[in-house]
Amino acid sequence: MRYFVQAGGREHEVEIANRPDGTVAASVGGRPVVLDVVAFSERELSVRVGSKVLDLTIEGSGPRLGVVASGTRTYVQVESERMRVAARAKGPESAAKSREVRAPMPGRVIKVFVAEGESVVAGQAVVIVEAMKMENEVKARGDGVVAKIHTRVGVTVEANAVLISFT
Repeated sequence: MRYFVQAGGREHEVEIANRPDGTVAASVGGRPVVLDVVAFSERELSVRVGSKVLDLTIEGSGPRLGVVASGTRTYVQVESERMRVAARAKGPESAAKSREVRAPMPGRVIKVFVAEGESVVAGQAVVIVEAMKMENEVKARGDGVVAKIHTRVGVTVEANAVLISFT
């Protein structure tokens, strides 16, 4: 499976395949790498690359993930080849929709994480809407700069109401 990983302002193409001997064959930018991966849970794993062992903890859910390795947290954007093809198939209409964050359901805004003029990345939490005593984190669907915040804390919103617009 091919993935595109954005980290540190760069994109890396990663190809991953499980081998019959239990190791994982990978190539990063076309360079082959043999990995040995031990999953302790869905979120915790140990990866051996050559003689180096990394213990990893994965935070969040894709495509934007937090990865903790050796006590250092890094945020990455992981997009599979399938996800990339699907996004292209949706066309420009999808890109336009990613310029707005809308309320997923009726509820009360209890937290706004961003300010006008602030840069955001796809998958970043921007608002929390409370509905039926459940807090729902609403995330940006694309990268951009906050152009306008259409709501504020304490306001009751309807489903599909525009909460934030991006440029």
